Amino acid sequence: MTQEATTGVYGNPPAELADVPRDAVQFSPLLPGSPALERQAEGSLAAMVMLAPPGTIERRHDIAQALRVLQPGGQLTVMAPKDKGGSRLAKELKAFGCEFEETALRHHRICVSTRPTDLPALQAAIDDGAPRQVEETGLWSQPGVFSWNRVDPGSALLLKHLPQLSGRGADLGCGVGYLARAVLAMPTVEALHMVDIDRRAVEAAAKNITDPRASIHWADVRKAGTIPEGLDFIVMNPPFHDGGAEDRSLGQSFVRRAAESLRKGGRLWLTANRHLPYEDHLKDLFARAVLIVEADGFKVYEARK
Repeated sequence: MTQEATTGVYGNPPAELADVPRDAVQFSPLLPGSPALERQAEGSLAAMVMLAPPGTIERRHDIAQALRVLQPGGQLTVMAPKDKGGSRLAKELKAFGCEFEETALRHHRICVSTRPTDLPALQAAIDDGAPRQVEETGLWSQPGVFSWNRVDPGSALLLKHLPQLSGRGADLGCGVGYLARAVLAMPTVEALHMVDIDRRAVEAAAKNITDPRASIHWADVRKAGTIPEGLDFIVMNPPFHDGGAEDRSLGQSFVRRAAESLRKGGRLWLTANRHLPYEDHLKDLFARAVLIVEADGFKVYEARK
C-alpha cells in the first residue's frame, strides 16, 4: 500500500450507502490480490469503510482489526444487512468502547464511529477470530472460512464414494484442504491444483497440505486461466452463496470451468445440496452424468467429458 492511500475498504459496501474513495485499498480476503487487513500496520489508515460479514466471530474479528489499523480519531463506517449482523453492530461497537451514530437504510444498519485512543477490548476479538487447528478435522482453519470448524456433510459423502483417482487433477473451491488431503493419499495422483477465492482458506490449506504434488492458488474459479487444461479429474463441493444470498449460478460456473479444464474422458466428481439443480447443466456440458448417491440432504455426481 502506498503512503497516499489512507482509506481502506473491506468487502463491497453498496454505493448508495457509503462513499468509498476511488483510491481506497481493498482488504477483503474474498477478493484475490487484496492485502491482508491483519498484516496492515497499526494506526496506518485514516478511514475504513466496511461491509461486515454475517458470522458473529468473523464480524467482531474484522471490526476489531479495522479499528486497530485506524489512527486515533480515524473514521470507521461499518454496515451490514439488518438480518445478517446489522442489528448487532451498535452493541459490538459499544463493547469496543466506540462512540458512534447509527442509521437504517435499505434494510441495512450503518454505524459511523471514530477510533478511540484506548481500545483494550480489541485483542480478545482478534484472538477469537484468528486461525487455529480444529480438533474435529485436525486441519488449520479460521472463522469465516466455509465449514470452518466441522466436516461439511456434502464433502464427507463425496469422500465415501470417491474412487481411486489418478493423473493430474484439481480441487475447485478447495477450502482448507479436506478433500485434497484424501485425494493426495492416493498414490496414483500425480498433481493436484487447489483453488479457492478465500485467502484465509488458502493460507490454512498451505499449512494443512504440504505434499509436493499439490499447488495452491488464491483465485476466482469463475475467471479463465485459474487452472490448467487437459486434466484427468476434478473434485469439488461448489459454493452456492454469495454475500450470504443463494446464487445458483456460482455452482454452474464451477461446472463450466471443470468442463473446460478436463481432457476428453476426464471425470468430474461433484457433491451438492439436494435442492440444487445441476443435472441439466452437467448433461449439457458432459458426455455422461450419473447420480452416484443421494443421502442426508446431499447428492454426488460423476460426469465424464
